[in-house]
Amino acid sequence: MQSTTEQRNLNSIGIDLKSTSEIVQVFHEADREAVAAVEAESDAIAYAIDLCVDAFRAGGRLFYVGAGTSGRLGVLDASECPPTFSTSPEMVQGIIAGGDVALRRAVEGEEDKPERGAQAIRERQLTPQDVLVGIASSGRTPYVIGALKEAHAIGATTIFFCCVQPPKQLKDYVTHFITPIVGPEIITGSTRLKAGTATKLVLNMLTTVSMIKLGKVYDNLMVDLHASNEKLVARSIRIVQAVTGVDAALAEATLTQADGSAKLAIVMLTKGLNPTEADALLEKHAGFLREILDKER
Repeated sequence: MQSTTEQRNLNSIGIDLKSTSEIVQVFHEADREAVAAVEAESDAIAYAIDLCVDAFRAGGRLFYVGAGTSGRLGVLDASECPPTFSTSPEMVQGIIAGGDVALRRAVEGEEDKPERGAQAIRERQLTPQDVLVGIASSGRTPYVIGALKEAHAIGATTIFFCCVQPPKQLKDYVTHFITPIVGPEIITGSTRLKAGTATKLVLNMLTTVSMIKLGKVYDNLMVDLHASNEKLVARSIRIVQAVTGVDAALAEATLTQADGSAKLAIVMLTKGLNPTEADALLEKHAGFLREILDKER
């Protein structure tokens, strides 16, 4: 049976005859379908997030593995975690078939080699404490399936993301499935479109919600950001001001004392502590700023 990702989209037949505005409307309709499909998987996404949080708390890591667009989106999501949440680069990692060169241009044939996916997992030295998220819109990418089998053999938690009903045999080595069924693509088979949108939405939630649960967000502020450029330094100042109510000059001066850590600066200002004392208080509360500000009065 033909995968839904390879079927013709009746709504886009004759798209080459439509006006630009009409084509844009076709895209809007398709994007709404992708969002609805992801929303329908809310429970599955929430369970996957809990698996990731449990792994992180046990000292484990999160790995994404995919080919083509799926691999690029995994690498993108992983690369955003260190500057946004001050995580180590090892905590969330993206693996793409063909290696880093495949981020810029297609490496033909690599996605068809399950042994390469398994090799990539061995090279990362996965452990039973880790989580591997295999991303394959079509549900059948050999590279991804090879990685999932190897991770399962190691004892790691395995999550499979696809935009079709997955083959039944995958249940033998997949712990959990996330399957937003987005339907046929606007351009037949081009899964960088609706499937890519659904993938990005889900990966956003997997890492961001996990980091919220780990105390890296206070209210809706990224208090654990790594201020590595002028934009992020300015954001850090605004975050410290928003939480403490101090002026920009004091916020900036305290951030300097806190070595750029907004969370540390906030504790220093609200509790009247020096950096060492503030750091010890954060350690006591496992980095949860909410607990300090609400309970340590």
